[in-house]
Amino acid sequence: MIPASSDLLTVGLLVALEGVLSADNALVIAVMVLGLPAREHRKALHYGLVGAFAFRIVATLLAVYLIRLGWVKLLGALYLLYLTWSHFSSGKTAEERRTPPKATPWLGMTAFWATVLRIELVNLAFSVDSILVAVAMSPKITVVLAGGILGIIALRLVVGQLLSLIQRYPALVDGAFVIIAWVGIKLMLEFLFSAGYVSFEIPKWLSLGLIVFIFTIAFIYATRQGPAVAHHDRARDLLAKKE
Repeated sequence: MIPASSDLLTVGLLVALEGVLSADNALVIAVMVLGLPAREHRKALHYGLVGAFAFRIVATLLAVYLIRLGWVKLLGALYLLYLTWSHFSSGKTAEERRTPPKATPWLGMTAFWATVLRIELVNLAFSVDSILVAVAMSPKITVVLAGGILGIIALRLVVGQLLSLIQRYPALVDGAFVIIAWVGIKLMLEFLFSAGYVSFEIPKWLSLGLIVFIFTIAFIYATRQGPAVAHHDRARDLLAKKE
């Protein structure tokens, strides 16, 4: 059966929506994955993607109950704010701080699987909004699933590009954690709004605009610091001269 043109348009809108709502999600995942050895980056993202698919399918079928998961946003906010606090209060030098935090074991799991689990938890915290909006846009489960799954694939591509960029310009790490702090604050405010503790909600355009602004400033600063490759080349040249 050929899908109606309106359904195809809805799927396209859902993919675009997923991309907009997941910009901050992609950055958080990129920083988490960078804590693993380079050879495990692709594997961790692969398992994270499989888990995201599974969660998206189950969550879409149970979307009517997602409105009760406000506490997920609260836990996500507290975790992201903890990450930022740990990063900037570590007492490390700027050079040391710009090295992404090394992945560590958690809950009896290896560092790799602990990172995969953290990716899934972050995906859970960030997916509530997009799934509820998607279900509101179309009553057809197949349309919602198609848009969500294509959006997750697009998210995977964005994370891959961010990984390469942060590896090339390590100074971006500080900017990434500033964005993570903002994301944590945004999730906290969304929880407080849904619980009735505050009377205002952060507009999506404002949140995304601030993320783009912070990232742009961080990128300009990082490029002026020079790529990591350049630093390694200068160090090699100095060693060669000493020899």
